[in-house]
Amino acid sequence: MRIAIIGYSGSGKSTLAGLYGKKLNIPVLHLDTAHWLPGWQERPKEERAAIVRRFLDENESWVIDGNYSGVFYEERMEKADRILFMNFNRFTCLYRAWKRKNMYLGKTRPDMTEGCNEKLDREFAMWILRDSRTKKALDRYRGVKEKYPEKFVEIHNQRELDAYIKNENLN
Repeated sequence: MRIAIIGYSGSGKSTLAGLYGKKLNIPVLHLDTAHWLPGWQERPKEERAAIVRRFLDENESWVIDGNYSGVFYEERMEKADRILFMNFNRFTCLYRAWKRKNMYLGKTRPDMTEGCNEKLDREFAMWILRDSRTKKALDRYRGVKEKYPEKFVEIHNQRELDAYIKNENLN
């Protein structure tokens, strides 16, 4: 089984990926770990690509969470048996990011590069509320939905996510 989880920051992509990885006993790649070096420094693009390429080549089954359209995005969508789009509204995502910051205050969360302590600064808040929700990003999500309707699942809110988790026996 190969599962791609895409969607907005704070929507629960990494948590859902972890549930799937544990339930199916398959490797999980959180793309944030490929993107970020300690101290919130961006990893060079070639290194990011090499990490993802190696993961795809070495694993028959996998869960990958994150967008990062510049890193084998089309290949990930093509190879995935299921694509989950976490399409939560911006205010819910911001609230969830705030809760996550408080939960991991001064620490690195398990699905992030060590040395990237959890934060919710103005820049990240604006990313959640505005900058990640461009027409280009929306068109990319729509394109995936149109190209792969048979394996595309869109989740809009916590109620739908809870029902999905229960239906998939992930809890």
